[in-house]
Amino acid sequence: MRSFWFLVFIVFFELFSNGQTGSVKGFVYDKATGEPAPFVSVYFKGTQIGSSTDLNGFFNISRIPPGEYLLLITSLDFDTIKESITIKPDVVLNKKYYASKEGLRLEEVEVTTSIAEKIENTSVGINKIDPVKINKLPSVGEPDVAQYLQVLPGVVVTGDQGGQLYVRGGLPVQNKVLLDGMILYNPFHSLGLFSVFDNDIMKSADVYSAGFGAEYGGRTSSVMDFKTRDGNKKRTAGKISLSTFSAKANLEGPFKKLTDNGNTSASYVFSIKHSILPSTSKTLYKYANPNGLPFYYTDVYGKASLNSTGGSKVSIFGFNFTDKVDYSNVATFAWKNRGAGANFLLVPHNSNLLIEGYFCYSTYRIDFKNPSLESDSKFSTVGGANAGFNFVKFAGNSEWRYGLEGVITNTQYQVTNPYFAVINMRRSTTDVAAFIKPKFKDRNKKIVFEPSFRLQYYATLGYVSPEPRGALKVNFTKKIRFKAAGGLYSQTLISANSDRDIVNLFYGFINAPESQDISPTYLDRNGKSLGVNSAIQKSWHGVGGFEFDLFKYIEVNIEVYQKLFKQIVNINRDKVFEDNSTNETRPDELKKTFTVEQGRARGLDLTIKYDRKNFYFWAVYSLTLNDRWSGSTLTGSITNYPPNFDRRHNINLVTSYNFGKKKNWEINGRWNFGTGFPFTQTQGYINQLNPQGNLNYNFPSANGTLNYIPAELNGGRLPTYHRFDIGMKYKYKWNDKTSFEIGFGATNIYNRENIFYIDRFTFARINQLPILPNLTLALTF
Repeated sequence: MRSFWFLVFIVFFELFSNGQTGSVKGFVYDKATGEPAPFVSVYFKGTQIGSSTDLNGFFNISRIPPGEYLLLITSLDFDTIKESITIKPDVVLNKKYYASKEGLRLEEVEVTTSIAEKIENTSVGINKIDPVKINKLPSVGEPDVAQYLQVLPGVVVTGDQGGQLYVRGGLPVQNKVLLDGMILYNPFHSLGLFSVFDNDIMKSADVYSAGFGAEYGGRTSSVMDFKTRDGNKKRTAGKISLSTFSAKANLEGPFKKLTDNGNTSASYVFSIKHSILPSTSKTLYKYANPNGLPFYYTDVYGKASLNSTGGSKVSIFGFNFTDKVDYSNVATFAWKNRGAGANFLLVPHNSNLLIEGYFCYSTYRIDFKNPSLESDSKFSTVGGANAGFNFVKFAGNSEWRYGLEGVITNTQYQVTNPYFAVINMRRSTTDVAAFIKPKFKDRNKKIVFEPSFRLQYYATLGYVSPEPRGALKVNFTKKIRFKAAGGLYSQTLISANSDRDIVNLFYGFINAPESQDISPTYLDRNGKSLGVNSAIQKSWHGVGGFEFDLFKYIEVNIEVYQKLFKQIVNINRDKVFEDNSTNETRPDELKKTFTVEQGRARGLDLTIKYDRKNFYFWAVYSLTLNDRWSGSTLTGSITNYPPNFDRRHNINLVTSYNFGKKKNWEINGRWNFGTGFPFTQTQGYINQLNPQGNLNYNFPSANGTLNYIPAELNGGRLPTYHRFDIGMKYKYKWNDKTSFEIGFGATNIYNRENIFYIDRFTFARINQLPILPNLTLALTF
């Protein structure tokens, strides 16, 4: 606890140290909708004093010398706003601005905005996504963030089907996904082209692939932070769309309309999506499967927000996401996601403090059945509540973030393994944490430094995890920048995946088990005993790289990284006996429920972006080397193997071009290439007998169950994966508020047969999606 009180002392010392200077804070909103205007530059002309708005449209400039200033608010998306203001000692000015798109912007806006964002943020291992970027991809049906995530550096997906993302060597269970502050345990549908998020109501998405700060915890690989809009505060608006894959509708508008004087307002946003592919595929895509493509999903999301005149707000939201894949003769999977929550933003009137909070609850369940093997069925549930408070204190060129978080997690997992040992587990844990993350910039903004510290307490397990982290940006020039980040991370959740499937779709969740459920005889990669005394999984991250602005419109980003997973807890695939007094003399490796392994992920990501007027090009190359080590004193050997997501080379090329007199035509394309995943080959088959403790069991005449003999763990490689998608859109505007869009294209246009699933016993093979032409109609009002 000494670390905690030391943390508190540092925070309060900084918060109450003030000089004889003034401050100005406020919000910038889109005048047309009342939505916050993020990433807008706010600065005093002729000085180095300034800031930019956050996702809430909030800005704060503190420790300003008294005097007369001309305040400029500039953005690529809005007209420039100018205002003369007077700064007085110890006075905090509260401002509210509404940006419009009616006039001409200053020529300097483009330079000021882009350079400020690159120089003042460390931006290590992070990709910021917005709906505009997503729309540049060729889409299958409606544009979706799931399709965009697949082209990000360091991200590997299992293909068109499966919906599993591996981020720079991390398992899906090691990726934390947040929706408006709520934890989501699986945000992707079985058809990997779609997520549960509606692109039209999404405000932002930040993907932290490595080295993220102390404000995030509970995961050892990455974070995906999604935020939705509050809804139009001026008028009722919406969108209806229909494609050969899905149907969608969303509606938004004011409960209480926002007026020009910035009164208190209330708004809502509602969205529903539904897959119609099982029906349309029976007619349009019979060549893919005569019985249709059995990918079902329905997503419902709603949100209501109340905004005060001072910028404070509170929102409540809820969702219900369902998913199903039914290849009745091979496998059936079903997913359910439900949740509700609230978040708020408080802006004290005469303070440079910002307060955010959230209270959320969500649940998730997955079921699997294999009709060819009766014992091969399993299910997993995970759910719980998470709540937190975040504070931001602004002080000149520095910024202090600190907060508290609590998470309650409940899991249940049941499976019968190949040796007929039934694993049925229920777990519940409570975690609490405190963090602090200051941000320092020198006067010339040559160096940006973000040291951070998280104190994570796993209360149920009685374990305290101090986690130092940090990020650095060095601006050699405005066009050449160095960046680096790293830290220690931990989590309790473990995955319960099966190596029975060549392509793995089932991801169960289990809370960290008690130490007695793990054998203490496992060895690390150097042959030394791990001496397991805690089921907390930990990792170290290190990432660094350079940013280059070669020309005005070309950006190059290169990063190298390494993640060391010091303790990875997995389901014991070799368990044969129950862990009870009868089997007391049996080796732990054959009766304990969990194993412990170590892992390492190393890689290099190169990104090149060209974005000028009507032409956009994005190229990504990723080199990845993933290792796992598993060893025990029972055999005295250490097995080094590649995990099933180890894709050594991955290339993504994306391009789009707008043309026509009104630039209302767009053509786009995407090509993806990836080397093959490793898998465990089948060496032979056996008649698996199961006496179940029957002393009179007749072994010579008994009929068992067909089972397989695995070869070397992940010793084989699947064929390479590649796919080319194209798309074209035409948009017709009736007026400023109403437009009609038609889009057409095709995925996998040269009909590559990429493998999806093979049943080990029937040898039935299912490929990834074949060539699939698609048509989309959308009406926006």
